[in-house]
Amino acid sequence: MSRLKLHTIESAPEASRPFVQKALAINGFLPNLIASLANAPTALETYLTVAEINGRSGLTLAEREVVQITAAGIHGCGFCVAGHTIVALKKAQLAESLVEEARNQLPISDARLNAVAVFTRAVIATRGAVSDDELASFRAAGFTEANALEVILGVSLATLCNFANNLSRNELNPQFAPYRWEPKATAA
Repeated sequence: MSRLKLHTIESAPEASRPFVQKALAINGFLPNLIASLANAPTALETYLTVAEINGRSGLTLAEREVVQITAAGIHGCGFCVAGHTIVALKKAQLAESLVEEARNQLPISDARLNAVAVFTRAVIATRGAVSDDELASFRAAGFTEANALEVILGVSLATLCNFANNLSRNELNPQFAPYRWEPKATAA
């Protein structure tokens, strides 16, 4: 059960309502992330605006989804891993094996997507202060300086929604349930 109120169009603050309607139109249902972000109209607006901008980046949809799944896995956000699994499989048309590798933080058998995942992990681990070798490896995989910054853009988007879901403890919407993911327990 969510720790934050899950809004509907009717219960959302007035400033959130246009964004809730937009999310309903895009998804055909109201994801619990949107319903909880509606508590803070500026947070909801930021999420939807940055998501739209991220969609215009030079990274392909598949590459952007690898960033999102990788970041969500690191941040322990099962809600976002599930949601982005759907996009990766159904919209980006990624093979299930590649998506499972990303979900489990394993090397991805597609070299270009693996370079994205490796660089995403480095960006998060170093808070952007990647080594010269990490940046060179990313560029050697065919990516540009702009793409490196676009990975950071994707990580910033992921951080907003991952942390908001982790704060809210949002349950999966039924549409996400078949793609449930939980972080692996770490040894103490």
